[in-house]
Amino acid sequence: MIDKPKVFGIAGWKNSGKTGLAVRLVEEFTSRGYSISTIKHAHHDFDIDKVGADSYRHRQAGAHEVTIVSGTRYAIMHELRGAAEPTFDEILGRIAPCDLVLIEGYKREPIPKIEARRLLSTNREPLAPTDPFIVAIAADHPVAEGFLPVFNLDDTQAIADFISGIVQLPAK
Repeated sequence: MIDKPKVFGIAGWKNSGKTGLAVRLVEEFTSRGYSISTIKHAHHDFDIDKVGADSYRHRQAGAHEVTIVSGTRYAIMHELRGAAEPTFDEILGRIAPCDLVLIEGYKREPIPKIEARRLLSTNREPLAPTDPFIVAIAADHPVAEGFLPVFNLDDTQAIADFISGIVQLPAK
């Protein structure tokens, strides 16, 4: 049996700073020598392919999966064609071994996560009071809740140190 990878999530409403924080954390962890993978959950239809490309034409013809491979990278596109969206665990199971998988989105998954907040993002209720898996808050403004650690949204090193302790990353 293969061990499940260490995971940590970044949750928040639209325009709360999730992607910026995820990118900075990937940079920080990789600079420390860790192998990092990411999963980004999209709530809308998306396409990473270009109309007219050979791979696009393969998908349009009805291919179940299309794999594009070069000397630099490869990508596998899997068409659901009406099937249910794969579960979080199914997607996690397809990730190659790494030190940490950072998850952006999937805010309702039972994984440890930090809530990203921006003062000017959206007028939504904070997630932390109703989500026991949120273990900290990263915000660009003062936060009144006193029951969780609060970090400045741009304090990437401190947030990375905190995550390292939560998921118990080995020293590098």
